[in-house]
Amino acid sequence: MAQHYGGRGGPRRSSTRATTQQRDPARHRGDGDRLRQELRGMHGSGYGRYKSLTGSWRFDDFTLQIQRVQPDPYAPASRVQVTVDATTAALPTHLWDTPVRARALAGYLARALDRELADSRLRIDAGGQEVLDRSSCQIHYGAVQVRLGIDLPGRGRSIDGHAAAHTLCSQLPDVVDAALRWAVADQQAAEDFVRTVVDTDALRRALPGLGLVAFVADGAMPARRSGVDDRPLVDGVPFRSPESMRVSIELPHRGRVTGMGVPEGITLIVGGGFHGKSTLLRALEQGVYDHVPGDGRELVVARTDTAKVRAEDGRRVHRVDVSPFVSHLPTGADTRDFSTDNASGSTSQAASITEAVEAGARVLLVDEDTAATNLMIRDARMQELVAKDAEPLTPFVDLIRPLHTTHGVSTVLVMGGSGDYMDVADQVLMLDAYHAHDVTDQARALAQDRPTGRRSEADGYPPLRHRVVQPRSIPTERPKIRARGTDALTLGESTIELRGVEQIADASQVTGIGLALVSLARRGRFDGREELAEVLRGWAADVTDRGVAAVDERFVGDFAVPRPLEVAAALNRLRVLEVSDLRP
Repeated sequence: MAQHYGGRGGPRRSSTRATTQQRDPARHRGDGDRLRQELRGMHGSGYGRYKSLTGSWRFDDFTLQIQRVQPDPYAPASRVQVTVDATTAALPTHLWDTPVRARALAGYLARALDRELADSRLRIDAGGQEVLDRSSCQIHYGAVQVRLGIDLPGRGRSIDGHAAAHTLCSQLPDVVDAALRWAVADQQAAEDFVRTVVDTDALRRALPGLGLVAFVADGAMPARRSGVDDRPLVDGVPFRSPESMRVSIELPHRGRVTGMGVPEGITLIVGGGFHGKSTLLRALEQGVYDHVPGDGRELVVARTDTAKVRAEDGRRVHRVDVSPFVSHLPTGADTRDFSTDNASGSTSQAASITEAVEAGARVLLVDEDTAATNLMIRDARMQELVAKDAEPLTPFVDLIRPLHTTHGVSTVLVMGGSGDYMDVADQVLMLDAYHAHDVTDQARALAQDRPTGRRSEADGYPPLRHRVVQPRSIPTERPKIRARGTDALTLGESTIELRGVEQIADASQVTGIGLALVSLARRGRFDGREELAEVLRGWAADVTDRGVAAVDERFVGDFAVPRPLEVAAALNRLRVLEVSDLRP
């Protein structure tokens, strides 16, 4: 079997979109001394002359490939690629000989290079607390390939050749030497980084076999410093598992670890306001990703098929079967094939649940703070006041159990305002001043001793229906792809709002989502015949095999590989999406 590590595919040619490429970027132009002479010789020339540098330049320890040159000083940064061969890098094989290790080591090297570039015009997409598969740093059979941005220096609209020569021919060799060679690396820190990611990945992979959907290690620090600072909260309360939920798992490097295992089924998280319920759920949301050492959530993991869902007033919904939640509408619209350009909170959440399950989610995370109240619960008094034939909504409390028994979908739900969910919960966890307590027995006793009198409004959960995407929905002719943080994606002439897709961790993933959608359309995967779920499964297998190349083989900018669930979520929010078929 071919070895595919840190990009999964070994060395491959680099290319860019036709609109941004002036010359063959692989064409050999000379060595580092020749580049220095060229830059100094064009000092004071018109800025556009920088384009003549496109191509490959060989330095003593690496190759510099100038891939895309900005047309003027105010345009987006130029793009270059540095390749350090395996012999020069001399990275130990055991740190990159699997895709997980290669991704981890690439993450470490990108961060090391970022620190070295602090005072340079060069920059790298190093990432934050999550260790993602990024185009900015890849390892191919021990060789290191990094992509950098640079604002080529100018004085007005003329070239500052001396400053450019200093950056590319003096600073760049120095930082490459300091960050990308094992001989001068902080070897223990690199080893610890890789081991941390390997342990996290092993822990996540172990969950299904243990009948768990998530795990929170004893001593973990779920709380963050603030909503805009994702580092661990200073002096936060370390997590400690209730004894009844504690499990032990053997990991490759840490050995045996203990913590709270969240079982399959329905888990209810309760407690007073500001006691840590949503904080714990947010840690589980991000538990689908690996984290850097010292993050506090290294051993807070959730299964890869976990999706956070919420209400999103105003989002577009196109041809989704929301009939399990909405039996009928006053307009007479068919809820088995429901579309709207301006969904309410309840219909948007119903659609998001249906779409997530269709895309492959088998664990749902729901927080009452961001949910539609009328979709979550209809209590006994409201049932008496408003007859069922006058209420089209079937509350989630009556569907959460059949969703699990019929389709194997587990739910972890934060609920502090309604005790009706105690009747359907398998496990009830209370957060009290950030301390976790198993109160399942008390909740069951309360449910038995104090029945609410409400009646279930659902007989089961019907079979899923699957959609077929119309290929023309996605632009393929040089579409503009731009991330606006993690909030939105520009795709061609459309803007996809992503605020409600809460598991996107990085703006580079947003770019990756746009590239993945265009790539799937260009390659004919959206063919008007194959169901969306099958397209996503095929793409996920391609990512496993080829890494970043499965997202896009030509784009020279920065992106990170997104999950299939986020690719589907973005597609579902594309306002020009067309679905050609809805199949039982």
